[in-house]
Amino acid sequence: MLKEFKDFLMRGNVVDLAVAVVIGTAFGAVIAAIVDGIITPILGLAGDQDVSQYVITLKEGEGGAPDITLKWGAVLTAVIKFVSVAAAVFFLVVKPVGALMARRAAGVEPESEAPSEEVVLLTEIRDVLQARS
Repeated sequence: MLKEFKDFLMRGNVVDLAVAVVIGTAFGAVIAAIVDGIITPILGLAGDQDVSQYVITLKEGEGGAPDITLKWGAVLTAVIKFVSVAAAVFFLVVKPVGALMARRAAGVEPESEAPSEEVVLLTEIRDVLQARS
């Protein structure tokens, strides 16, 4: 059973998935830093604070109870992060890989070019030899 588990872990798709998760996490952290450090502060120029801090207070807390708030700025920031990650993955991974796959598919198809001089000469020699037989 231990050998089967080791074989499972060493399969290419499991290792590839682990690498993808690690790289995806690091990439998400970079995007989050860009959104938190640049994009939301720029959006916050309309007010006095960062967009992620915007809230709507539904009910003031009474007697030490916490306020009931809708943290719409945090939701907006999360949506911006998601769209930023999705756009980066699409434009930096999906589109280039799609173009690469299209090139490979085009290269696999039979070539429509005329055969080279060597191929023509070898074909003529073959035909002459077949005619003698």
